This record gives sequence, C-alpha cells and structure tokens, in this order.
Amino acid sequence: MARSFWIETLGCPKNQVDSDKLVGAMLSDGLVAADSAEDADLVVVNTCAFVEDARTESVSTILALDDIRASGSELVVTGCMAERYGDELARALPEADQVVGFGVPVSIGRKPGPGNGSIPAMDLLNMARPATDLPWAYVKVAEGCDKRCGFCAIPSFRGPQRSREVGSILDEVDALGAKEIVLIAQDLGSFGRDQGVGTKSIVALYEAISQRVEWVRLLYLYPSELSDALISVMADGPVPYFDLSLQHVSAPLVRSMRRWGNGRRYLERINTIRRMRPDAAFRSNFIVGYPGETEADHDELLAFVEDAQLDWCGFFAYSPEDGTHAATLPGAVERQLIDDRLAELRELQDSITASRRDGLIGTRVRVLVDGSGVARSHREAPEIDGIIKVDESLPVGEFTEVTILDAAGPDLDARTQTVES
Repeated sequence: MARSFWIETLGCPKNQVDSDKLVGAMLSDGLVAADSAEDADLVVVNTCAFVEDARTESVSTILALDDIRASGSELVVTGCMAERYGDELARALPEADQVVGFGVPVSIGRKPGPGNGSIPAMDLLNMARPATDLPWAYVKVAEGCDKRCGFCAIPSFRGPQRSREVGSILDEVDALGAKEIVLIAQDLGSFGRDQGVGTKSIVALYEAISQRVEWVRLLYLYPSELSDALISVMADGPVPYFDLSLQHVSAPLVRSMRRWGNGRRYLERINTIRRMRPDAAFRSNFIVGYPGETEADHDELLAFVEDAQLDWCGFFAYSPEDGTHAATLPGAVERQLIDDRLAELRELQDSITASRRDGLIGTRVRVLVDGSGVARSHREAPEIDGIIKVDESLPVGEFTEVTILDAAGPDLDARTQTVES
C-alpha cells in the first residue's frame, strides 16, 4: 500500500509554490495525498522564518502536528526555518524526524534502496507541479535576492537571485491551465538581471504570459524597479494592480533600511499611474518601529497614507533579525509605542479601504469567479485582499461582468438577490 502524505504550508505564496512542487514530486514517486495530517504516513511542515511571529507560528504548528500525527508516521520540517537554522533547529525540535533545507524536500519519502546510493538533489525552483484546480495560480519566477535591505535576512538563507529560464516559466503556465497567473519572487522587478538580460526582462515575461492567459498579476515590486516600461505594460493591461513594497516614507529611515526613495517620490509614481489608469489598484506594506523611528517619521507616514489613498495596506511591527544591518542600530522603539502607532495607522487605512470600496457601489466590473458565489476583479489579489460576492449560478472559472450593489468593509456584494444568512 502506497505511503500517504500531508503538507502544512506556512508563510507567503512563494512557500505555497514550493509546496505545490513538492506535492508533484511526491506524487510522481508513488505517494498519495492523505485526507488529514492524522491519517498521513508522512507529515511535512513547510515553515516560514521571515519574522519572529512567523517563526513562533512555525514551531507551534510543528508541535501541534506532532501531537496529532499517527503512531509510526514521519514528521519532516522544511522551508525557511530549516534552511536558516538547520542543525540548531533539529536539536531544538526532537519531535521532528527530519529537518531538511531547500533542494532536499523533493526526495522526502523516497529512501535509497541497497545499491542505489544517495538520493540526487533536485532543483525545486524548476520542477514541474500539478495542474491547478483553481482559476488562478501563483508562479514563482526566481529564487533569492540580490538586495540587502537593512531589516531582511532572506538573502542570507535564500541566497542571491536566481531567475528561471523564460521557456520553463511558460511551460509551467501552459501546464497549470489557469485563467489568471500571479507572478511572485523576492524581487520580481529584477527578474532576469542575474542572467544578463537587463532591466526590462520582467516586461518581456509579462507580455509573453499575457499572450497565454487573460489576467497576469505581479506581486512584490520594489519601487526602484518600477520602470516606465513596466508601468506602461501594466497600465495598458487588464490587471492594473500595483503591489509596491515601500516599507516607509521617511527619507532618513528609508536610507537606513538601505532602500530607494521617499514619500514624495512614491506619491509621484502613484499619481502618474492613476493619470494613466484611473481605476488602478494599489497595495503596499510598511514597517512600524524600525530603529530610530521618531514621532515625526510616524506622522510623515500617516500623512502619506492619507494622501496616497491606497486600496490595500499592511502594517507590521519591526522584528530584529540576526545578521541584519538593522539589528546593530541604536534607537530601539518601545513595543507599546509600536503597538500604538500600528493601531493608528490601521484605523486610518481601514477607513480609506472602506471608503474606496464604497465608491465602487453602482459600478460595472469584470470579475473572475473563483468559487461558488465568490469572485474577484483586477482590484483584488487572491487570498490577500477582499472578495466580491456573486450569484452562485455564475460558472466557476469564467470571466463575467457584474454590478456592485453593496460594500461591507473590504468585501463587495454583486448578488442580484438578497441571500438570507
């Protein structure tokens, strides 16, 4: 009887793509998917190590799965925590049968027999994955990052940027069979630069995929990589959705973060895009409490959030990471003050998001139906932003046009009949 497996994925969409490819590898090795972690012979936890809260969640998940897994099953920990902490993590978590880093997970559950030698390492980034049963799919186009942001430890364990060949990406897009492709990477705008292709490689990739699927969405764009050429193709396309990794707007803090720009430059870019596409949607994230952040810096960020009127925005407490530039800086901000600043920013952004959603009432929008009664327009990234409630009669996986009738916070309602709760 074939061994069964269960994969628990934590963290960002990039981890989900890794898990999808791991699923494909294990299925090809003869394993079968289990209905639950309790039923699996092999339980895999794909961990996140980006910030302390993510590491805490990863450890809690590992321990919880250890409590419920079947007797005699194997518990394997992989992903960012395994790669970053390796043997240290293995010693700290005796509950895990294996702690394995990148490249190794594809051989999980396939043990060498007599005379077969060691299991060959395989390239997780370029491996095939199963076709999706959703109308959309993430596609990871590069691994690692060449930037050295002051707060980020990812390059220390993910390594330098390694872009995929365009042909490999297009093959994956074709095999997935999705109506929307969401491109992801640590530094998406720099795609291809490590191959000597130049700064416009992401534009060529966007155009090539756009010939295959109707919607192409880009996530995680550094403002320094938002070229005129990239803005132009996105503004001309059906998904003018700009996910900009800004992190802060105070010039001294941005410099300390070892990043490009300031609030004035960011607003200029946003306003330029809005002149080209008034219906463009914007998302960003900001770090609150970075070492040295003053009340004036916080007020500047508040003013930017008010002026920018972003559709979606996340605010996160600064997390000191070993080995980063920021971990060596003076001027630590007290946690209570960070929490107060977070609350103020989130309250402001919630009101902006609600107002922008209310402004869509009465408009006609094109949507992709993700599931029964659930759809998204170009303004909503899958699994991240709000949704649009639609009639359950609309076919899943198809595009259609609907009229927005109501809004409730981040979610919109385009149902033609009142549905009783």
